[in-house]
Amino acid sequence: VIGSNNSAHDICAALWENDVDVNMVQRSSTHIVRSDTLMEVGLGALYSEEAVAAGVTTEKADLIFASLPYAILHEFQIPAYAEMKERDKEFYEGLEKAGFWLDWGDDESGLFMKYLRRGSGYYIDIGASQLIIDGKVKLKRGQVVEIDETGVLLDDGSHLDADVIIYATGYNSMNGWVADLMGQQTADQLGKCWGLGSDTTKDPGPWEGEQRNMWKPTQVQNLWMHGGNLHQSRHYSQFLSLQIKARMEGLETPVYGLQEVFHLA
Repeated sequence: VIGSNNSAHDICAALWENDVDVNMVQRSSTHIVRSDTLMEVGLGALYSEEAVAAGVTTEKADLIFASLPYAILHEFQIPAYAEMKERDKEFYEGLEKAGFWLDWGDDESGLFMKYLRRGSGYYIDIGASQLIIDGKVKLKRGQVVEIDETGVLLDDGSHLDADVIIYATGYNSMNGWVADLMGQQTADQLGKCWGLGSDTTKDPGPWEGEQRNMWKPTQVQNLWMHGGNLHQSRHYSQFLSLQIKARMEGLETPVYGLQEVFHLA
């Protein structure tokens, strides 16, 4: 399995559960956080039985989570992920001992900022990491040089024999989807989707202040972009639908500060 993020881990675990001798090829570093720890430390105050008992409904939690300005959000995340790192210290030591290449984001701000900035480079652990620690899923770090009749040649000169090679190398971008559906010219007119312009890995500047081209008017008239996790889908779909409905009803809808295009698709 070539890749080391969410899909790769899930595939490796599923293969191992079906008695397959499986190797994961890790080409770049991955941020990993355990699901239980993420829920308790990162989200427990908003999304938990305790939060519900305290009167924090899902709608209220969504609004609170969305209320933190992106410009300072990482400052709140850094100490939370430092706590997670210390809490699961033995877990991370086990991964590093197995040879896994870990990271905590460009500024140690963890999962949420990686997700908002680039939408890739992480795994929320639900068991596959322990398989790597225990050696049940084998791990090899390096770049793929060649695929041949019998397996994979890596840049250190080693060769992994394989009956099946699975590419878990990531999803295409929203821009790529727009290009496939409406052509490259439209995709370039729209510009890059997702990310904040944080000038971190895979999120080039300048600073946008909001998610690029998401849930708001774009440079392509009548083209709206929607996506994200459950929180974002629940919360921002309300405002996206209101904007579209207002236009359908003929209401005046002036747009201020339409996002410029700095990066072509």
